[in-house]
Amino acid sequence: MTNGSDTAEKRDYSKTLFLPKTEFPMRAGLPAREPELLDRWDRIDIYKRQREVAKGREKYVLHDGPPYANGNIHIGTGLNKILKDVVTRSHQILGYDSNYVPGWDCHGLPIEWKIEEQYRASGRNKDDVPINEFRQECRQFAQHWIGVQKEEFRRLGVEGDWDNPYTTMSFAAEAQIARELMKFAMNGALYRGSKPVMWSVVEKTALAEAEVEYQDYTSDTIYVKFPIVEGPEAGEASVLIWTTTPWTIPGNRAISFSPRIEYGLYKVVDAPAENWAKPGDLYVLADKLAADVMAAARVETFERVRDIDYSEPKQMVCAHPLKGLAGGYEFQVPLLPGDHVTDDAGTGFVHTAPGHGAEDFEAWTDAKADLEARGIDPTIPYTVDADGFYTKDAPGLEGRRVITDKGDKGDANQAVIEALAAAGMMVARGRLKHQYPHSWRSKKPVIFRNTPQWFISMEDGRGADGLRAKALKAISETRFVPESGQVRLGNMIAERPDWVISRQRAWGVPITVFVHRETGEVIPNANFGESDALGRRIAEAFEAEGADAWFADGARERFLSGLVDDPAEWDKVDDILDVWFDSGSTHSFVLEMRPDLKWPASVYLEGSDQHRGWFHSSLLESCGTRGRAPYDAVVTHGFVMAEDGRKMSKSLGNQVFPQDVIKQSGADILRLWVVTSDYAEDLRIGPGILKTNVESYRKLRNTIRWMLGSLAHYRGEDVAVADMPELERYMLHRLAELDRLVRRSYEDFDYKRISHALFNFATVDLSAFYFDIRKDTLYCDPASSLKRKACLAVLSEIFDRLVIWLSPMLPFTMEEAWLSRYPSDEDSVHLQLAPATPEGWFDERLAGKWRRIRRVRRVVTGALEVERAAKRIGSSLEAAPEIYVSDADLHAAVADIDLAEIAITSQATLIEGDGPSEAYRLEDVSGVAVIPALAGGRKCARSWKVLPEVGSDPDWPDLSPRDAEAMREFEASLAAAE
Repeated sequence: MTNGSDTAEKRDYSKTLFLPKTEFPMRAGLPAREPELLDRWDRIDIYKRQREVAKGREKYVLHDGPPYANGNIHIGTGLNKILKDVVTRSHQILGYDSNYVPGWDCHGLPIEWKIEEQYRASGRNKDDVPINEFRQECRQFAQHWIGVQKEEFRRLGVEGDWDNPYTTMSFAAEAQIARELMKFAMNGALYRGSKPVMWSVVEKTALAEAEVEYQDYTSDTIYVKFPIVEGPEAGEASVLIWTTTPWTIPGNRAISFSPRIEYGLYKVVDAPAENWAKPGDLYVLADKLAADVMAAARVETFERVRDIDYSEPKQMVCAHPLKGLAGGYEFQVPLLPGDHVTDDAGTGFVHTAPGHGAEDFEAWTDAKADLEARGIDPTIPYTVDADGFYTKDAPGLEGRRVITDKGDKGDANQAVIEALAAAGMMVARGRLKHQYPHSWRSKKPVIFRNTPQWFISMEDGRGADGLRAKALKAISETRFVPESGQVRLGNMIAERPDWVISRQRAWGVPITVFVHRETGEVIPNANFGESDALGRRIAEAFEAEGADAWFADGARERFLSGLVDDPAEWDKVDDILDVWFDSGSTHSFVLEMRPDLKWPASVYLEGSDQHRGWFHSSLLESCGTRGRAPYDAVVTHGFVMAEDGRKMSKSLGNQVFPQDVIKQSGADILRLWVVTSDYAEDLRIGPGILKTNVESYRKLRNTIRWMLGSLAHYRGEDVAVADMPELERYMLHRLAELDRLVRRSYEDFDYKRISHALFNFATVDLSAFYFDIRKDTLYCDPASSLKRKACLAVLSEIFDRLVIWLSPMLPFTMEEAWLSRYPSDEDSVHLQLAPATPEGWFDERLAGKWRRIRRVRRVVTGALEVERAAKRIGSSLEAAPEIYVSDADLHAAVADIDLAEIAITSQATLIEGDGPSEAYRLEDVSGVAVIPALAGGRKCARSWKVLPEVGSDPDWPDLSPRDAEAMREFEASLAAAE
């Protein structure tokens, strides 16, 4: 043995310490490292391996709401896919077979619009191209973007069955969508009707509510007289209406009023000579709005003549204000009660054009029986055609245009105003900037127009068995996260009109029914004996050729031959299904048809706009065909805003692209932003927020790196929990607490709670507390030290749990960390289950004690920081604080604890009492005071502790007894190795 006294001046003790050793780099280099890990996952076929290890477990299925295949992903789609990946990965580690099958929405106007743009740019006309040739170009366009988006989603770290995704344009999917549509035809819910729908003149198609967005728009506003010709004040007064759509006046057929509004008869007393409103004019108005109306009409003086009794309006009949124009508008205009009428704005009366608004339509059709009894024709006119032009049903105005094919305001408004003025029916006009529906594709305003369309009935006369009732029941049985989603979706279903499912386009699945030219019968239907055969023919053709088969030459004869007497008597419907019906049917051709999935889905997860979109259409489709929702739970996330809370836009230069974040910082940084945000609300992102996430990531990575370095010395030696020091048992208790929190929060989709708890654990409990205290033990204790072995055993448990718990959130980093500790050509952290936690680890009594110890430690640490800042000490090991504790609970907690070890000082003295007035204290820790003092003795050359015992071992005169014993073991191990 080499005598320490002979080499005291020369010995480099650092080589005898158990210092951390790891190749896990401090700098992550994620932009370069992540693609390497993706290649590794491809090589070992991680998706297939996950399915193998999960075989036989309970299935947990998140059904992917299909993104649209028409461009690069943006930050919102990145958020969505990352959240979905966290859901599936987290349930996999919790013990489920959590399979994820990605999908794409491929049909519809956005893609068709892109192909049309290409046509226009090259001078081609879509109408000159055979429809199936055009459809093939749409298919190729969608296929290209599926490939692009697939790689972008994979780069985010999203794992799933990328080799076998679903698409709504696959032949099998198109066949199944047709089958689902024909189920509605068979149960009588599908019908062809005429209702006002939102219509895009630019795109020449009906739009659903989910396909519009509301933007600022400046409308012409007019106040118009409807002369009373029957009932109270007939021949004397007029009912005044106000509208922001003058072009709808030719379609007016009634005026709506409310029995809850107080009305009066008002007389114009004085007004300018050139005014439309003349002295002596009598108007029926809502009392609350009369002054505003007179001001708008520039009436200088007016008087209220009398009350209008609540029973009088329903007795009134008016003349149309355009009566006499081109011999048209000679019909009566009745007054109808309407729940939608308020006295918040306007006149208290609502001009009702049943062909141009849902509420107008309902008020008119609800009164149909009464109208017919009064000899009033209930027919709804078609005043505006698909191109926005007035038809013959607008006499004297035919050919005027409401909206041009460019989306600009046409000449219809001005023509109507001039005609009303010429008839003496104008009272006032103005302009109003307000929110108005626009197509979210063309960004141009839409109009409401009466047009024949195909509908799915929400009621169908079935009461509790109707679609609305079934959907509302299903909502009540579904879990919503956050819970507010249940109310929101429920309100939408309760109030929504019948589902308009037809579109006048080319790219999509057709409405696969035939209509008899004479009788109007629709087949297939429940009474048509060959319906099953017809449905099979259609589906089989689509399975083999796709929906193009419907548009091929001879399709009518192909499908109807032998099933009807004369196929020529039947018209094939060529309208295209609403794409929301496509995506709403995905559960039927993904969940039901794949053996690796299950129906219903465990969860659907999308943005909050999908209460009106995919959540909505999937609910209606499934309830209409299967009687329940296709999901057990619905999770909703918000939208992504710029860092300052404003909407992202190119003009503001505040857009954040996921591709840029990945290139600069890595996908795990983007994922960290997702899981640390409250995704239930709108999220914010920008350079400052990303910088904060990078810093948090750096701290976490350093914690993991230190554990890896320390565990390089772990030899797998087990230590019974009962034999462990209290500090180790306290850390096991913390793991038990976190295990409960992590499992519960992953089940609750509460990722912010998990990330906050685990990051706080890593930085506060571990780096700033446990590691800080145990570094001396790990580095300097003899290899045989029970305390050191216990610490390493606990570190092993902490590492495995922390890395596995975080793997759904940060899959790249946790894989890198796992492989650093467990090198393998085939293994992966993503094949692991969250370790079961022994119930015996949970020890609330011990935890309470250590919470009190940590409070005392905070005061000591604060006092030492003051000393260090004043340069009275350099390291805390130079200190020997006197710690006064007067609080009985705190004193009991620290009485049997080595305070020098806990405070990381060389010595410490515990004194019961208040301590001198000059002692250091913390306001939030009462009963503890600290007097800093310098440690007495010599500095150990190996551990740097200052102790009186240094030199007491004659063989090692520059070491403490503990370090001398460690050196004996160290040299003995060297000798044994030789």
